Amino acid sequence: MTIVYVEDAYELSEIIRKYLQREGYLVNVYDNGEDALEMLEEPVDLWILDIMLKGEITGYDLIKKIKEKNPKQAIMFTSARDQDIDKIVGLELGSDDYLAKPFSPKELMLRVQAILRRTHPNAEGVIEYAPYIIDTNKRQIHEGDVLIDLTNKEFEMLAYFLNHPNTPLERDAILKHVWGDNYYGSDRVVDDLLRRLRQKMPDLKIETIYGFGYRML
Repeated sequence: MTIVYVEDAYELSEIIRKYLQREGYLVNVYDNGEDALEMLEEPVDLWILDIMLKGEITGYDLIKKIKEKNPKQAIMFTSARDQDIDKIVGLELGSDDYLAKPFSPKELMLRVQAILRRTHPNAEGVIEYAPYIIDTNKRQIHEGDVLIDLTNKEFEMLAYFLNHPNTPLERDAILKHVWGDNYYGSDRVVDDLLRRLRQKMPDLKIETIYGFGYRML
């Protein structure tokens, strides 16, 4: 799922970007409203907008333009100005939620997940990737009548690829997503895990990008 995050505080935007990517989201980050407008023509599942931005376009301006293009678009506002008027204006313009700064990344993640569950009730449901049927709720995979048994890490790797179709993924990014930031072993475990995943699901179209990582087609 694609999230656009518009925030002019670089350190904060980098922290939140990493948290969102770790959860499997495809994240586009902008530090001003003018550049973010290029995403109006793209499929976006959620916009996260700071109210005060660099340049002449504010978060309020962005939500108006987004809603003109797609009235049902999911939007969350953030603001360092903890004032009721910000929350009221944002909600009146059509935002789904409002989060005052400072906030914890965990709180933001919970808000994001709640919005996406409301606006995309089937987002974590059944995925068809021929010849496989992947139920992400039950963490089960079927090929016809055959149940394919994956380990937790194999499933996490599969889900990461499915959330980033046609996207080159660095081996290190896969390593951090599946094993976490505290893993200090060799990154060759990524190759070994993928080899086992391919053995169990030989029809997965995952190409090797030598010297970089992998891409699911």
